[in-house]
Amino acid sequence: MTSMTSKKNKHLKAALQVIIALGLPKAQQNERSALSLLALLNLTPGKPWAQAENPLVGITPIMDWAQEHYGKAYAPNTRETFRRQTMHQFCDAGLAVANPDQPTRPVNSPKWCYQIEPAALALLRTFSTPAWHNSLTDYLAERETLVAQYAKEREQNRIPVKVAPGKQITLSPGEHSELIRAIIEDFAPRFAPGSVLVYAGDTGDKWSYFDTALLADLGVDVDAHGKMPDVILHFTQKNWLLLVESVTSHGPVDGKRHAELAKLFAGSKAGLVYVTAFPNRSIMARYLGELAWETEVWVADAPSHLIHFNGIRFLGPYDAP
Repeated sequence: MTSMTSKKNKHLKAALQVIIALGLPKAQQNERSALSLLALLNLTPGKPWAQAENPLVGITPIMDWAQEHYGKAYAPNTRETFRRQTMHQFCDAGLAVANPDQPTRPVNSPKWCYQIEPAALALLRTFSTPAWHNSLTDYLAERETLVAQYAKEREQNRIPVKVAPGKQITLSPGEHSELIRAIIEDFAPRFAPGSVLVYAGDTGDKWSYFDTALLADLGVDVDAHGKMPDVILHFTQKNWLLLVESVTSHGPVDGKRHAELAKLFAGSKAGLVYVTAFPNRSIMARYLGELAWETEVWVADAPSHLIHFNGIRFLGPYDAP
């Protein structure tokens, strides 16, 4: 075994020992998580733990770093595995912090990044020294408080949305969620007063609102969220289901999407209304050629107006004689 290989294996083994010592679940006790921890510390082979650093790194840079320094190549389609099966747990455990430079960064931003948490960095710099045991004991005694603190801070950065009098949900920060809030709080009261929220999607993967029982009562049984519109409202007064797509960068109700939604909601006992929502008219202008007929368009910066792509259905003067 070469000296460099020995150094790589030593750090990988040590990183795994740290992950186990910190009490992370069995699913994170693996080489992928060990490499992620080493990347968070920029701990290249042979570099002492006392010299661990705290760079800001994203998922792809972590994977590139693992290949460059440890010769471990991962396919591009494993990015989600790194994100969902390692970094989420690191953040939940207080070991890493997401976007310390900009906590309100949208979940789908390409600039999304992570950094080792300061107290964890101080602890890990003592690894393999006489101070490690006492430092680990002190850190674990305080960690629950630390995790609760970061969870509170994450919640403070979320977007509150009123879904009923005295009731609200929260969505991940970002333009997409802001538009979803506008749909629920501005569009619905104007054009579907008294409507009930059935579904609100989110760019984050574990935060959303979905009343599956209500949708089932209306004849629609959906197993997965994959092809769901961003917002579903039940306009009870007219028994309509409003299927709303929130468009900030892609995804209007074009011909293909209209057909997908029609198929998904084919069993609905309520009439279907297809709506595309845009934050402003300049973004809407990019998609005018794609919007399907027999749909509606709503623009958040002109909330009292609705644009009908419905042929002659609404042809006529606005002011009756």
